[in-house]
Amino acid sequence: MPFSQSSQLSVIVEFIEKKNPASILDVGVGMGQYGFLSRNNLETVHLFCANGKNVSQRPKQEWRVRIDGIEAFRTYLTPVHDYVYNNIVIGDAIDILPTINDQTYELVLAIDILEHFTKLDGLRFLWHLKRIASKAVLVSTPKEFLGQEVEANPYENHRSQWSEEELAEQGFVEILENRISWIAVYKPGSHTYHESQ
Repeated sequence: MPFSQSSQLSVIVEFIEKKNPASILDVGVGMGQYGFLSRNNLETVHLFCANGKNVSQRPKQEWRVRIDGIEAFRTYLTPVHDYVYNNIVIGDAIDILPTINDQTYELVLAIDILEHFTKLDGLRFLWHLKRIASKAVLVSTPKEFLGQEVEANPYENHRSQWSEEELAEQGFVEILENRISWIAVYKPGSHTYHESQ
């Protein structure tokens, strides 16, 4: 579904704050919670202008952090997305990611997305995430297979389960603590990979 387990939130947001990226690509934005929390926690004082007794919202073009997203299911988008994200592309990530240049974003997020792909598409997906990120990729995926079929939105169907070993083979060697999900981090330059597109 288009939201994340609450046990992941603080772990992932703390990671994002420590990285303090100037640009983020959120793949599979869903309800937009990571975009919103990233905007709030990274932008902080840049969201508002205080002038004497007056406080106003700072214009979006003056924000410090660029947060873009990809979402396959347009129905999930709300006015919150319009406020938080600089740009959201609607469509299948497998089709969109190849159109993005190498190292375009400092941080790439794919929270609870990997399990929606077959293993073959998942490997292609991870390859592109790593190619696009200049500083880090963070993915999360359930530790156990959770069967899920959503007739109204097939993008929500679960098609694969990933192990810590499989993620490590793809260069995701740092695992953040969480009892429900693998929250795995890839850092460019820390692993040589030879997957094909």
